[in-house]
Amino acid sequence: MTQPSQKQVHLGFENHTVKIPVDRLIYSQPLAPTIKKGTKYQQIKISIKAIGLVEPLVVIQHPEHKDKFLLLDGHLRAEAMKDLNLQEATCLISKDDEGYTYNKSVNRLSSIQEHRMIVQAHENGVDAKTLAAALGISVDAIRERFRLLNGICDEVATLLADKPVPKRVFPVLKCMKAFRQIDVANIMINLNNYSLKFAMAMLHATPPDQLVESNKLKTAKNSSALESLQQLEKELALVQADTKLLEESYGPDNLQLTIIKTHIKTILNNARVINWLSKSNREYLEQLQLIAEM
Repeated sequence: MTQPSQKQVHLGFENHTVKIPVDRLIYSQPLAPTIKKGTKYQQIKISIKAIGLVEPLVVIQHPEHKDKFLLLDGHLRAEAMKDLNLQEATCLISKDDEGYTYNKSVNRLSSIQEHRMIVQAHENGVDAKTLAAALGISVDAIRERFRLLNGICDEVATLLADKPVPKRVFPVLKCMKAFRQIDVANIMINLNNYSLKFAMAMLHATPPDQLVESNKLKTAKNSSALESLQQLEKELALVQADTKLLEESYGPDNLQLTIIKTHIKTILNNARVINWLSKSNREYLEQLQLIAEM
C-alpha cells in the first residue's frame, strides 16, 4: 500500500534569531513626530532598559542595500534602543516579501500572554519592583497580574490565551465554576464580545448551582438580584435576535469582503508596489493597509 505523500511546509522566517546592529535597520514606515511623547513609547523604553528586549524585531533583507535590513515589525522598540544607545538588536529574518504585511497578521499581547511573560520574567530573577518600573505600573498591579489566572480553569486559559480579554473580566469568570467558565468563554469567542459588561451579564444569567460558594452568598443577600437577572435575560434575548438577523447577511457580505481583501493583500505583497506607494501616494497605502487588516 502506497504511503500518501507529505506536503512540505514553507517557513516564512528563519528558524533562529540573529543579532543585527541597530544602525543597519531602516524603518519601512516613518514614525509620527509626537510618538516619543506617548505613554506606549515610554513604557517600551523603560521596559527595554529594565529587562532588555523581550520580543525580537522582524526584518527583511533590504532590496537595494545588501548590508541593510528593512524593519517590518518593532519600530518603537528599535527607536527606544537607539535612544538607550544599545548597539545590537535581536531580530527574526523574514525570507520573502510577505513580510511587508507582517504587522497585519500579528495579534498584540493579550492579558494572558502578558501574565505569562511577567511570570516568566519573575521566574528568571526579575523582582516585582523592577517589573513594575519596566511596565510603568505599581507593584500592587504587578502582583495582581501574577494572580490573574488563579481560579481560572486551564481550558479557559487556553481558549482565551490570544483573545483581547480585559483584565477586569477574569475576576468575573472566577465567580463561576469551571464548567460555566468554559461555557461563557465559548460564548464570548462565538460572539466576539469580550467586554466587562457582557461578562457581567453572563454572570447574572448563571444559575446559582454553577457559581462558587462565596458568590452564592453575595447573590442571596442582594434583594434586587432577581429583577436584574430578568432584565439581563431580556437584553440577552434581544442580542441573540440581532445576531440572528446579522447571520442572514453575513455570508454574502463576508464573501465580498474576502475577495476584496485577498486582491488588496496580493497587491501589498509586491515589494515594488509598496515602495512606489510609500514614495508617491502614502495616503493610498495607509487606506489599503487599513482595508487589508479589517
